[in-house]
Amino acid sequence: MEALKEAIRREGLGIGSDIVKVDSFLNHRIDVALCTKMAPAFYQAFQGEQEDCILTVEASGIAVAITTAQAFGGIPVVFAKKGDHRNVGPDVYTAQVYSFTHQQMNTVRVSRKYLQKGMRVLIIDDFLANGEAIEGLRDILRQAGCELVGAGVCVEKGFQPGGKKLREEGVKVVSLAIVDAIEDGNIRLRDD
Repeated sequence: MEALKEAIRREGLGIGSDIVKVDSFLNHRIDVALCTKMAPAFYQAFQGEQEDCILTVEASGIAVAITTAQAFGGIPVVFAKKGDHRNVGPDVYTAQVYSFTHQQMNTVRVSRKYLQKGMRVLIIDDFLANGEAIEGLRDILRQAGCELVGAGVCVEKGFQPGGKKLREEGVKVVSLAIVDAIEDGNIRLRDD
């Protein structure tokens, strides 16, 4: 998706050999106009799958999940909460998710009342690196008896194994931008 790639070229920063810093428009400061432009790309990729809802993990995937839900006609967005929340209650599906960014294991939770057996669910997230977040959400969907229709991600780190592994497992993964490498602080995008 050219608008996202252009934002990465203009504002993105590579740190070391594995960190793609895009916090000025995607996951700290949110460029709402850009998120709104990304939504139709996800809609086009997954339309016709009869999605009942979109699932993401707090917090960075929520903005794009919401704009994508609007593109699908206003379907609900459910987000897995990290950590223990008293207001969620004990009747939850849980999964363990290792955060590449925070370098720690998180327990994510979704209230059972928001995922009913047989629902068709699209996962939307901001990043795909090793695939841990999507694997955790897949685990929650399995527990709930839901069907995963695919996973849409804004930025995939093509040099890390998550996307390849998920695709080999039969998951339809659509990435709007794929980073092939970070060289001297510069982000090299696929197709550049």
